[in-house]
Amino acid sequence: MSTAKTKSAPSRKRMSAAARRDVIEGAATELFAERGYYATSIDEIANRSGVSPPVVYDHFESKQDLYRRLLERHFAELRQVWREHLPGEAPAEHRIAHAIDAWFAYVEVHPFAGRMLFRDTTGDPTIAAMHAQVAAESRAEVLPLLTGDPDMEGMVGRLSGTGLEMAWIVMRGALQGLAMWWNEHPEVPREQVVATAMSSLWIGFERLSQGEGWRPDSAR
Repeated sequence: MSTAKTKSAPSRKRMSAAARRDVIEGAATELFAERGYYATSIDEIANRSGVSPPVVYDHFESKQDLYRRLLERHFAELRQVWREHLPGEAPAEHRIAHAIDAWFAYVEVHPFAGRMLFRDTTGDPTIAAMHAQVAAESRAEVLPLLTGDPDMEGMVGRLSGTGLEMAWIVMRGALQGLAMWWNEHPEVPREQVVATAMSSLWIGFERLSQGEGWRPDSAR
């Protein structure tokens, strides 16, 4: 009598804690971007992650802890874009264009992250304050990149303290506003978005480097 050999089902490889955490963060980013902080629950995050709520709490103490982690993660990854592309020996115009292109590439690949970071949908003053705090901490790390390079110093060297911070706010506002518009018009090529950003920002930087600048008495 012949005996048939039964094939054992392949064992599923257990996901590592780091990989599971990454899945949870990805699902949470999507939900926070879609619904805002207040309307998103841990149960929904767990369901989209394919885990139970206790597993989410194994990785994060609370929904607020998870939200802060996501803010810090995505701001850090965008800071890394500036660190990788702004320094160098190429002309400043080329480096800034490459940095802005890489910045928009990140937003293109992580649309939920962009919406979560740039669009205020929290509806919760405590979370809004936390968002502002994390953004301010990120800004403090970015500003030295604008003054630690000879070419960049030529453009913003006359600005310091509050003036430099305001210049960054203008640049950030232009990029983030354009990113939100692009999110609703994905058919527009990234090259066109980058060209629009450079046309708006670079001309101002270049003229500033040549000693030009608007002053109140010039409007009289």
